Amino acid sequence: MKNLKTISLALISVFTFSSCNNDDPIAINQEEVITTVTTTLIAGSQTVTMTSRDLDGDGPNVPVVTVSGDLLVNTTYSGAVSFLNESVTPVDDITLEVKEEGVEHQLFFQAPEAIGIFTYADADMNGKPIGLAFTLKTGAAAANGNIVVILRHEPLKSAPGVASGSLTNAGGATDAQITYPIQVK
Repeated sequence: MKNLKTISLALISVFTFSSCNNDDPIAINQEEVITTVTTTLIAGSQTVTMTSRDLDGDGPNVPVVTVSGDLLVNTTYSGAVSFLNESVTPVDDITLEVKEEGVEHQLFFQAPEAIGIFTYADADMNGKPIGLAFTLKTGAAAANGNIVVILRHEPLKSAPGVASGSLTNAGGATDAQITYPIQVK
């Protein structure tokens, strides 16, 4: 009986260890490194480019934020957002990855209503917004404030308000968040 227990234990050990294979690949979904975010707004012949560049990532230097001009009152702008990793050569265009993985990403735009109202102009394969393309309808009077652009990874796109741009129920992780100072004149 003792030998039977020993043989059974030995067989179980052999089968257990032989079924494990250390050569199996481990899937790792590495987060994107985003050093530069550019938001472009176009209305007629006017182009306003807003850029946040942080080439040292989480290093000690703060991002350099630039805005090329003021927005016009009561104007509809076509907008686009792009994401780059300029810490590598050649530069990596993260925008393509965000678009390809649209189901897993969504941009959120926050601004006082006096600055304007945002509307999504693109969607993922499930018909939910991504936000790489959008429109901005500026307010009817001059105003100062901030536009905040937030890229979320794996938001809950079906949660209440998320498809219309509300961050409240979105969940997920923030891949990038940029604040642009804006004047509407």
